[in-house]
Amino acid sequence: MGKERGSGAPQESLRIAIMGQAAFGAKILETLSDRGEVIIAAWLPQGKAGGKPDPLKTAADGRGIPAFQPESYRTPETLEAFRSTNPDLLIMAFVTDIIPPSFFRIPTQGAICYHPSILPRHRGGSAINWAVIMGDLETGLSIFWADAGIDTGPVLLQKRIPIGPEDTTGALYFNRLFPLGVEAIVESVELIKEGRAPRMVQDEGVATYEPLCNDQVAQIDWETPATEVHNLIRGCDPQPGAYSFYREKKVRFLDTRLAETVRPDARPGEVLATDEGGFIVAARNGALRIGKVRTEAGKQDAVAFAAETGLKPGDIFTADGKDGR
Repeated sequence: MGKERGSGAPQESLRIAIMGQAAFGAKILETLSDRGEVIIAAWLPQGKAGGKPDPLKTAADGRGIPAFQPESYRTPETLEAFRSTNPDLLIMAFVTDIIPPSFFRIPTQGAICYHPSILPRHRGGSAINWAVIMGDLETGLSIFWADAGIDTGPVLLQKRIPIGPEDTTGALYFNRLFPLGVEAIVESVELIKEGRAPRMVQDEGVATYEPLCNDQVAQIDWETPATEVHNLIRGCDPQPGAYSFYREKKVRFLDTRLAETVRPDARPGEVLATDEGGFIVAARNGALRIGKVRTEAGKQDAVAFAAETGLKPGDIFTADGKDGR
C-alpha cells in the first residue's frame, strides 16, 4: 500500500476540506467548526448550481467558509481548484458522486470517508437498507481511508449497534447512525491529529456488495416467508417503499409488524382483516399488520386507505397490478 500517511507526529491543527451534502454533511461541518477545527472549504455534489441550496452550503455560508459545486469532479480544473486550497485532510460525509482517486492523494493526511455499515459487509450506496432486508441483527458504521475502490479502503475505526425486530432504515439512520457518525468523525480527526489513526485492511474474503435499493428490488413477493417480507418493508422504509398492487394501483407499505395468520389456508397477498390499527395481509408461513401506506396521493394511515378504497378481507394484493379478488 506504500508509505502510510496520517501516522506521523502529532499536529495541533489540520486544514480540513469537507465533501458531502444534506443534513449529515452540514452537521459535520458545524460540529468540527464549533470545536475550533480549521475548515477551509465545503465541496458539494457535482452538477449545475441553482435551486434550493444544500444544507452543507448553507452551513458553510453561515460560517464564511467557501463552498464549491463543480459541474464535474473529473476535470483537471476541478482537481486544480481542490489542490489550490492546500488541504491536510479530506472528510467525505455522505458523498454519492464517484470521486477520482487523484483527489485523495492531494491532502497531506489523505481522505477519510463515513460509511453506514461494518465494512467489508454491505459495501455500496444502500448499506443500511440491505442490513435490514437481509435480517442482520447488528449494523454500525465505518470510517475508512478512501482509495480507488468502492468502500474498499483501510478502516480507521468502527462502531456497532443492534438492529431491533421493528427497526426501519430511516429510524436506524436518523436516530442512531447519524449522531454516532458525527461522533466517529470527530474521534477520527483527533486520532489523525495525534498520529494514532490506524489503517486496518479489510478482509476481502467476507466482503459483500449490494446494488442501490430501488424499485427493482422493492417489489413484494407474498409467496416468500412473512419474516422476509417484514424485513423488506422495514428495509425500504422510508425509501423507496416496498410495494405491491391493489386494483392496478401501486401501494407502498410502511410501519409493518408480524401478525398471527388468521386463516391457515389464506392466499399469499390476501387481506385477512381490517380494523382500527390498519389491515393484515397474508404471506407464506405468516402475516403482516400494515400501519401506513404511501400511494401517488401521498402517505396515510392504513386504516384511512382501507376506508377510502373499500379494502376488505378477501381482497388480494398482487404482483402484476391486476385485480386479484
